[in-house]
Amino acid sequence: MTQAVVPGTEVAIKEPPEIEHRIGEHLFTFQEYLSYEGEPGVLYELVRGKLIPMGATTHNHTNIYRFLVHKFQRYFAAKKLDLAVEGLATGVRTEENTSRIPDVVVYSQAVWNEVRHRPGAGVLDFDRKFMLVIEIVSSNRQNDYEIKRREYELAEIAEYWIVDPKKKRVRVFANSHNKEGYSFVDFPEETSIISSQFEEFTLSVKELLDPPSVDELVKAEQAKIETLEQRNVSLEQEVEAERQRAETLEQEVEAERQRTETLEQEVETERQQTEAERQRAETERQRAEKLAQRLLKMGVPPDEIDKILSEN
Repeated sequence: MTQAVVPGTEVAIKEPPEIEHRIGEHLFTFQEYLSYEGEPGVLYELVRGKLIPMGATTHNHTNIYRFLVHKFQRYFAAKKLDLAVEGLATGVRTEENTSRIPDVVVYSQAVWNEVRHRPGAGVLDFDRKFMLVIEIVSSNRQNDYEIKRREYELAEIAEYWIVDPKKKRVRVFANSHNKEGYSFVDFPEETSIISSQFEEFTLSVKELLDPPSVDELVKAEQAKIETLEQRNVSLEQEVEAERQRAETLEQEVEAERQRTETLEQEVETERQQTEAERQRAETERQRAEKLAQRLLKMGVPPDEIDKILSEN
């Protein structure tokens, strides 16, 4: 199904009430934000110098971003792509004193290797670009559709997805380098998401909006791996048994060859003995014939000659 491409439009954005600055309130710089340690287990975004704690996500929200991370990890591994994907773990600097923590981010493994051991918050600065940023709409729709869209566009994020469970669609923004800025395509529930960067990556919107448990997927994959390993073990055992049968057959063939060779040797020995016996008999016959001729010359009667020969 071909989706219509809609140019992104500039929206006059009012500063949200939650980030209006009170007189005397301390505004954080980006560098201060990197080293800030807030309440344990609470993530903070920096919005124009103000720290904004991120609210707890719903169960479905968590399932969606975990499912996205799982699908991208499997896709990158299958295609042997040198890319990393993170969920609610890596921030992106979008303005001088603004840093967002998207639900899902994709960037190169080289960038990940470069920044993962860096002290402070895991935030990529302006010089480190994400390939993809994904936000899952929760309570503040304007934040995802207008404010963050504008920020990600100015930060030159190549592709920005908005997963909207309420409207049952995924909006994909792309082409941030165009003169007109982002254009977007909406993918409704009955379609599959198409990405300009990951052409062979397929993901059903319906499945994404109501995803299976990643834990169950991992268990199923592990069970499949164990089944394959058991099949491999059985196959190896069968191959080993076949090898042993072949080796036994070779031994039997060799034993039969040796028996045949022994029999041939016995036959040859018997033949040689027979030949020797024949030669002795021939020699004896010739000797008797010579003796008979001498006796005849000596005048011995034939009867006497036969008697003499029989005695010899």
